[in-house]
Amino acid sequence: MDPECSRLLPALCAVLVDPRQPVADDTCLEKLLDWFKTVTEAGPSLLLLQENPCLVELLFRVLKAHDPRPRVLSFSLRLAGLFAAQEDCFQYLQVTPSSSVSQQGELLPMLFGESGPLGGAAWTAPTVRSGWLQGLRSLAQHPGALRFLADCGAVDTIFSLQGDSSLFVASAAGQLLVHILALAMRGPAEGHPSPQGCDWPACAQKIVCHVEDSLRSTATPQVTQALNVLTTTFGHCHSPWTQGLWVRLSPLVACLLEKDPIPASHSLVDLLLSVARSPVGSSDCGLWETLAQTLSHLSPTQAGPLALGILKLQDCPQALKTQAFGVLLQPLACVLKAAAQAPGPPGFPEGATGDSITVDTFLSSKSACVGLLCQALAHLELLQLLPQRPSPWPQAPLLRAAVAILRFCHGSAAPTSDVGGHLCAVLAGCVRVQRAALDFLGTLSQGTGPQELVTQVFAVLLEYLTSPDSSPMVLKKAFQATLRWLLGSPKAPSCCDLDPHTQLFLGELLPVLRKRLCSPCWEARDSGLEFLTQVTRHWGGQAAFRHALLASEVPELTGQLLRDPESYVRASAVTATGQLSSWGLYATPTGPEHPEVQQESLFTELLHILSTDSEGFPRRAVMHVFTQWLKDGHADVAEDLEQFVARVLQAASQDLDWEVRAQGLELALVFLEQLLGQPGSRCPYAVALPEAAPPATLAQVLQALCRVQLFEFALRALFDCDRPVAQKSCDLLLFLKAKATPCGGPQEAGASPDVVSVEAALQRWQAGEQGQPLGELEPEAVMAVLRSMDLEGLRGMLAKSSDHMEKSPQSLLQDMLATVGVLGENEADCY
Repeated sequence: MDPECSRLLPALCAVLVDPRQPVADDTCLEKLLDWFKTVTEAGPSLLLLQENPCLVELLFRVLKAHDPRPRVLSFSLRLAGLFAAQEDCFQYLQVTPSSSVSQQGELLPMLFGESGPLGGAAWTAPTVRSGWLQGLRSLAQHPGALRFLADCGAVDTIFSLQGDSSLFVASAAGQLLVHILALAMRGPAEGHPSPQGCDWPACAQKIVCHVEDSLRSTATPQVTQALNVLTTTFGHCHSPWTQGLWVRLSPLVACLLEKDPIPASHSLVDLLLSVARSPVGSSDCGLWETLAQTLSHLSPTQAGPLALGILKLQDCPQALKTQAFGVLLQPLACVLKAAAQAPGPPGFPEGATGDSITVDTFLSSKSACVGLLCQALAHLELLQLLPQRPSPWPQAPLLRAAVAILRFCHGSAAPTSDVGGHLCAVLAGCVRVQRAALDFLGTLSQGTGPQELVTQVFAVLLEYLTSPDSSPMVLKKAFQATLRWLLGSPKAPSCCDLDPHTQLFLGELLPVLRKRLCSPCWEARDSGLEFLTQVTRHWGGQAAFRHALLASEVPELTGQLLRDPESYVRASAVTATGQLSSWGLYATPTGPEHPEVQQESLFTELLHILSTDSEGFPRRAVMHVFTQWLKDGHADVAEDLEQFVARVLQAASQDLDWEVRAQGLELALVFLEQLLGQPGSRCPYAVALPEAAPPATLAQVLQALCRVQLFEFALRALFDCDRPVAQKSCDLLLFLKAKATPCGGPQEAGASPDVVSVEAALQRWQAGEQGQPLGELEPEAVMAVLRSMDLEGLRGMLAKSSDHMEKSPQSLLQDMLATVGVLGENEADCY
């Protein structure tokens, strides 16, 4: 331990036990415990206590207090557990008497035994009970701890805390029981003990007997506690003894299925899946039978998570997988039946037909119907993405079911049965089911289906995009699902354009998109712009898409939305117009005969947004668009590269949003890489920069950087108050410095440059006076300054957190003492 920390510890311990002093807040005490944990892990705890006897005195004094403060008592219990984790220190704390407190006895039993906090008023505070459990959790690391737990009766107290009113305490008690059980089974018992438990250690036998009693209990909370302990055990302990444990307890677990209703069904599902994932699952054939019985005994809602978990298992009998898949499909089979679409071959598997229980659940209440449908859709969506999904995958009936659900919700279905009529009434306008069904439908786009079904998919999506009843979130989901189906649609036989069905749908979709861009609801306008951006990014080169888009009013409306009153919409409009312009699709009010006017107009308008918009989102979007234009060789960039970069950097340097300034540095890096002959990928429809031009010499590069004032922008950002900006600037300058070093500097050809004015300006900027510009810069002076700066050291400093000086243990102790006035005026390290 640091000598200065050792000097401060006695005063801090005295403050903690003094009832007249204010208690340090929980954050400081947690930091203090973290520090002690680091110290004890790095060296012997016994030496620490011998060199700092005030720590033992602290524990004794807290025990002696008539009315100990809960937070300090909890801290002391946890601290004692940290020290006692090492066996020699554990023995030391057992026999060490207090040197200044008139109190004799063994310290650890007084802290954790029945004579300690257990019988006091402080025990009513959850923080004390939690500290007691956490202290024992730290202490229980060696065989001596097991004897101590048995002697002081701690295990019985842990049993009772499983049902604590505080969920945190109850959870910690269950986890501690698992830890003690695993500790007891180490060593000789770690092999294959008999299931009867005759050769199990006494502590383990006691815990297992308690679990058995709880499983036999008629009280659901006790059953839940036992199941949770076993779930954690099989999830964390994979030694051979767990097989004997399951053999011993599995009959009691199976007996739970005979009760009506099944107690703690969620915890039972968690346990069975935990066992199936553990080594026990691969060696116990009876487990698969138990899982199959559980699937058939649980209600449809309860069986869903179990069925999904079974289908995620790597090694599982095919019959069980088929049964589990049938459970997930049953709600959708009911929907198809209600929609008068028979799910026969080649549809769902035989076991997936909706049984009477599932139908009863559908009819019982609206909440039950909605919950079951949403759960089934979510589970099937997850399953669709897994490599171990069932094969063959029933793509066609799943598509029919998703379309039917969306039509029930929209009110466009025509049911011919009582169940269908009930679903129409229950699901009409249900946003929750609509969102789940649209998400699932979007996931199904990864598969194939008959053209007739694909046409139905596009038709129902168009219904939702057109309907005025679609909520903003449902509309967003509909746009996302539409995009996924469009991008997954097949190409024409020539493989260079869209197929006729997609072109037909596109002709119907663009008028709907145009309508949504004029919606009074800003979320609808925003969702439409996001869809336009994504579809243009993927299809900007497709002739059919380009023709349909240019024939619509969508590009013009997109340009008008640059002046939308809502900042989110303006930001999305900036991104959309930038994407359209990159592909040559941004229409102009001046007409197609003057494209150069349009391009200048768009650049000017985006630059105006960057300079004047009051919200950060549109300005950030502009910077992302300009950076992408520079990478792609956009027409505005190719026309006058240096003027483009100079104007953008000038606007970005004056922005108050750190993300805009950071993106400006990203643009500067792209510009630098292009000057050095390292251009990135370009859009095929953009006006490309000359590919054949050789990389410029270093002197030419530096002169270009000075002309666009990149150096002033980067050096000013080096002292930015926002650390991410300074880090990006440092990286940029280090990149330039590394590129310049192998080539030699320009100053080698002439006299030594005058760097005094540059260094003086940098010193003023570092002091916070950034109003003074650098003026005209010479490349030689800039490179001389860069070589003189310790940029590597600055990058290391910037990589540290802003409070790295205040996170030291010494600073923590000083701060805690300063809050109570123990330190002098200038000794605190407060901030």
